[in-house]
Amino acid sequence: MNKNTKTIIAIAAFVIFMIVAAVIYNSLSERYQAKNPLAPSIEETAQVRDREGGNDASPDTEPGEETRIAAPDFTAVDGDGNEVRLHDFKGTPVVLNFWASWCSQCRKELPVLDRLSNEYGEDELIILTVDLADGSRETVEKGRSYVEENGYTFRVLYDTKQEAAYFYGIRYIPSTLFIDRDGYVAAGYEGPLGEEGLRIGISLIVESR
Repeated sequence: MNKNTKTIIAIAAFVIFMIVAAVIYNSLSERYQAKNPLAPSIEETAQVRDREGGNDASPDTEPGEETRIAAPDFTAVDGDGNEVRLHDFKGTPVVLNFWASWCSQCRKELPVLDRLSNEYGEDELIILTVDLADGSRETVEKGRSYVEENGYTFRVLYDTKQEAAYFYGIRYIPSTLFIDRDGYVAAGYEGPLGEEGLRIGISLIVESR
């Protein structure tokens, strides 16, 4: 079985599981956490933020409706130091990718993300990369220099307070989530996806042309 086939199977399995978990999440939460490394953190942090004062990212469902996992909002800074919220992009599908310049697998994936970002208009899809700038191993200066040196044009945010990493429970980079135009997570994956895997994820949130 080649790498691309494994990636396709992994994403397909994730999507299938998301559908099942949406129906039986409350009764099988432990099983859900074991199978999906990204979405449990999303669900848990959404609930916590809702309890702590209201979270407009928490699922808003009526009785009998399927529960969908809403992507938690976070604030990070752009290359000019301006604060940007994830929910600023609501209304447009988002590929949310976590990376750092020291990560070799990330460096291999960023050119693919950049190429994909140039295939879509900003009203069709946003490629939003989040540099985990912890201030030690990775800094805003290192991340920004790497992006500029390679001429990448996708949007970059710098997670200087580790807020995004915390809310999404990021344990491994690269990690990528595919968020639909309504702000719900359609799929997520820990590890490099490659072009074929990224395109499969994008197909879940972008209408076919």
